[in-house]
Amino acid sequence: MEQYLQNKKGLVKNVFDKVSNRYDIMNDFMSLGIHRIWKKDLILCMKPSKGKQMIDVGCGTGDIAKLYLESTSKDETVFCIDPNEGMIEGGKKKLKNFKNIKWMVSSAEKLPVKSNIFDYYVISFGLRNTKDLNKSLSEAYRVLKPGGHFLCLEFSKIENSNLKFLYENYSKLIPQIGKVIVGDDKPYEYLIKSIKSFVNQNELIGLMKKNNFINCTYRNLSGGIVSIHSGWKI
Repeated sequence: MEQYLQNKKGLVKNVFDKVSNRYDIMNDFMSLGIHRIWKKDLILCMKPSKGKQMIDVGCGTGDIAKLYLESTSKDETVFCIDPNEGMIEGGKKKLKNFKNIKWMVSSAEKLPVKSNIFDYYVISFGLRNTKDLNKSLSEAYRVLKPGGHFLCLEFSKIENSNLKFLYENYSKLIPQIGKVIVGDDKPYEYLIKSIKSFVNQNELIGLMKKNNFINCTYRNLSGGIVSIHSGWKI
């Protein structure tokens, strides 16, 4: 497993190459469908309005973009960025009726877009997979307009000891479930490792402030299994 974690960029690509064709199915199994509720909470936290531009980084197959467009207008333009081509292709097929989504293959550390153009920057279950957290947050700040809103939905640290015990024991089953569904347990061994090694809620707040975001807050969901972090560009 240690060798598997040495080259994070190559590792993450390998992980998502393997699971991209069954990504949505596996998300439902792993979270018992609750990830859909978490993503809706993210949109509610955003409070999107018409005439605004959003970039969804680490977009997967486009769940956040779909929710955003449904809550505003299908006439808005959304940029969906993911480092995995398989995810992008899956998103294009799933959201083929949404003609105004711009799909791009790119990493969070070097976004192929101009500075100061987005009202909302969203990253959902993708920040912990980036190779460099500071570069990713710096890029988020760069592409947002002054007054723009940064939102991150990510696995977090559970504070309740009983819930933590149940969650950790359930997590041990996830690689086995992954092997049944996608035929390989290694991507899900990585998943559990990445969640455990990711920064806690307050550490992420600190990194956001380091990268010039202001009014940085977080809200735990499902007892801290995940959290929504929010910050603003001045």
